[in-house]
Amino acid sequence: MDFTNAPSTPSAAAAPAVRADAALVEWSATALSQAIQTREVSCTEVLQAYLAQIDRLNPRVNALVAPVEREGLFALARERDAQLARGIRLGPLHGFPQAPKDIMPAAGMVTTKGSPIFAGQVSRSDAVVFERMRAGGALFVARSNSPEFGLGGHTYNPVYGTTGNAFDPARSAGGSSGGAGVAVALRMLPVADGSDMMGSLRTPAAFNNVFGLRTSVGLVPHGPADEVFFQQFSVTGPMARSVADLALLLSVQAGPDARLPLSLRHSPGAPWTAPLECETRGLRIGWLGDLGGHLAMEPGVLATCEQALAHFGTLGCSVEPVVPDFDFERLWQAWLDLRSFQVGGANAALYRNPKSHALLKPEAVWEIERGLRLTALQVYDAARVRSAWYDTVRVLFERFDFLVLPAAQVFPFDAAHTWPREVGGRAMDTYHRWMEAVVPATMASVPALAAPAGFGATGLPAGLQILGPAQQDWAVLQLGHAYEQASGYARQRSPLLD
Repeated sequence: MDFTNAPSTPSAAAAPAVRADAALVEWSATALSQAIQTREVSCTEVLQAYLAQIDRLNPRVNALVAPVEREGLFALARERDAQLARGIRLGPLHGFPQAPKDIMPAAGMVTTKGSPIFAGQVSRSDAVVFERMRAGGALFVARSNSPEFGLGGHTYNPVYGTTGNAFDPARSAGGSSGGAGVAVALRMLPVADGSDMMGSLRTPAAFNNVFGLRTSVGLVPHGPADEVFFQQFSVTGPMARSVADLALLLSVQAGPDARLPLSLRHSPGAPWTAPLECETRGLRIGWLGDLGGHLAMEPGVLATCEQALAHFGTLGCSVEPVVPDFDFERLWQAWLDLRSFQVGGANAALYRNPKSHALLKPEAVWEIERGLRLTALQVYDAARVRSAWYDTVRVLFERFDFLVLPAAQVFPFDAAHTWPREVGGRAMDTYHRWMEAVVPATMASVPALAAPAGFGATGLPAGLQILGPAQQDWAVLQLGHAYEQASGYARQRSPLLD
């Protein structure tokens, strides 16, 4: 079964007759969660509405893949309704259609990681975040599409194909959480999970005019995995159409797990369900821009982002340009070494096996080979650069409350291209150099919210990153919420929805 030929409504054997209210998919996740809890709408009605939306729009964008058989889904939705009738609510996601990203395992579902090596492989267990979403009442209807092994900021792979942008399917959706970002923007999911190592939540958020939060390392347990100590780059986080909806999903995702010793011991559910309103007058914003000309920028992106800065002024914030005193090329080279170290270590066995090696995409081979060439001292030296960068950022946060810079250096590009070879007249020397704007937050290990920043001359979205001090995710969400209300950019709908 695939979404291109799935029926718009379930068969009589799959579900009883229920209203398929298209308006349900327009509700915010917070409103939907409350309506399900009070039984204003049933889980069955919600499921039918979202499946109808998927049937209508997913064939145009290919955001959701590996769909789950519908008769079983409707049986589970009826079970969720019966639980509510008995006074049992599993959590804020009770009855929510969800599509776990096709990178980490989800029990009973195909997990390909976008690679033909794993095509058809069914997982036996859940990643921690999927375990929590499932226990919280979510209904897993499909997987969200991802590039091979999550490598690269453009969602395409040889298993499922390319995911198109929510505003123009001929353009890139970003990546690696491209399927999730498009599904949220097009109301095929109320919220979605994603992961972020090098902008994998932030780039698709910027490309699809939604919100994506790169969480602090350990806030949301990322695993289990074969290695749980060195890996401090990839994080799991939420995507949504509003900051309040981000917080709703984060309330389920966040919290410690004994299997992951670096997970943070925040109280479950708190403060993520608290009101987001805060005093913004007097907050100091440092505008990093293009890092003093270091970042290559497509014409129009920087100007679009600079126009969006005015909304911080409306909130009573002061905005001051600042260029950190740091060698950004040195930071980039350190990032390359630490990333290749992680990717090479995680995938060396696939590289050394001739059969699987032949199925790896060139960018994966490049990353793994680079990692295998590194010495221990090179990795240590790169970690020292990272530590120096963190200290530079820490000192900046003594002067500023938040830092802001573009979430992407380009507007969504032609989806037929694997990655931009040139940006702003500069040749890109690696497959991910065009995403360098997301590296400062990752290397400093600070939370970063990607938020809509308006649209360029061709009508394609741009995004801003709001960075906060280490482990100040809640403060970042509060400022992001205020910016969302002041700017109104997130209310701009895709023309595909009309």
